[in-house]
Amino acid sequence: MKNIDKSSLKNAYHLFESGYIDQIAIGTTKGLQEIHKYLFNELYTFAGKIRERNISKGNFRFANALYLKEVLVKIDQMPEDDFEEIVAKYVEMNIAHPFMEGNGRAMRIWLDMLLKNRIGKVVNWQYVDKVLYLQAMERSPINDLELRVLLKEHLTDEVNDRGVIFKGIEQSYYYEGYEKEDDEE
Repeated sequence: MKNIDKSSLKNAYHLFESGYIDQIAIGTTKGLQEIHKYLFNELYTFAGKIRERNISKGNFRFANALYLKEVLVKIDQMPEDDFEEIVAKYVEMNIAHPFMEGNGRAMRIWLDMLLKNRIGKVVNWQYVDKVLYLQAMERSPINDLELRVLLKEHLTDEVNDRGVIFKGIEQSYYYEGYEKEDDEE
């Protein structure tokens, strides 16, 4: 386990506490770039910038950098009228993986804002098992049914509950291999 990056975690909390999250474009690459920049501006020189190099994780290669901007335009145009369409768009954005680092943490916030805006719900991430989630994400480019079932099971209409939001942010860091923080902070 890695020690948690406190500056980006603090920025994630502040993104919501400040109300800035409500000013970000919903469901767009531009909005995702704003979230990424807000979270990681103190950590990465590339915060909020679309990558120009190819990246992979394990045996999976994310969208080729040569075509990434065109892919992101297509993702922006995808429908997002219901839960199934939103998850499909989330899966495509994950395949694109537009940043060199920090995609998962930024995209889970992006997903929740899209869900909140379109269907009045967010994922209660604190109850989404890490292993099941990562397995579902790994298989989602082939079939997103497993991911849809897992996330739908943990939807809540507590979209403005500080505890749900902040526990979700902490869980998001845990998914990326960071240690969970004490509840004292």
